This record gives sequence, C-alpha cells and structure tokens, in this order.
Amino acid sequence: MTTTPSACLSCGACCAGFRVDFSVHESEEHGGCVPAGLSVEVTTGILRMRGTDHARPRCAALTGQVGQQAACGIYEWRPSPCREFEEGSDACARARARHGLPSL
Repeated sequence: MTTTPSACLSCGACCAGFRVDFSVHESEEHGGCVPAGLSVEVTTGILRMRGTDHARPRCAALTGQVGQQAACGIYEWRPSPCREFEEGSDACARARARHGLPSL
C-alpha cells in the first residue's frame, strides 16, 4: 500500500488565510507547547498566533510559499485550532480559493 503525502505539505493556505485564537493554557508560559514570541495577547485568556491578525494573514510559524512548498515551523507544538483544521474541509476550500488554488 502506498501513501500519498498530505496536500498540506505543498499548500499552507490555511496558515495564510485565518485568524488563529487559542487559550493561554496552550502557551509555554502557561504549561502548554506553543513557543513564546509566536503569539500576541487578545484578552487575559486568549492568545492569537502572531501574523494572523493582519489584513492579509500569514502565521509567523509558516515557512515556505503558499501553494508550492509550505510547512508549519512549530507543527509538533501548534495550537488546537491548527490541530483541528481538516484537510479538504469547507474551510480548507475557502482558504485555498483565496490563494487561487483548487479545492481538494
């Protein structure tokens, strides 16, 4: 049986298409895994991945070029919204469309 690599490895559209908010408890400072310096405080209980609140969002952890070769620089430590994002979902299709990429 052969496995095909995830389309996410050449995409990255979700990382450059959405605001990513998560609990402060997911940050290193509060016992979680999201590295310090990659988030900004939204409220006392909510953080946002740095770069995702811009008019043209691009997560600070995204490496490479959207649609060609992209990767999460903190994949093992990414916050829950990123872990829960589903390849091929409606949200995935919307993110890909914003970057001129076809749905999966």
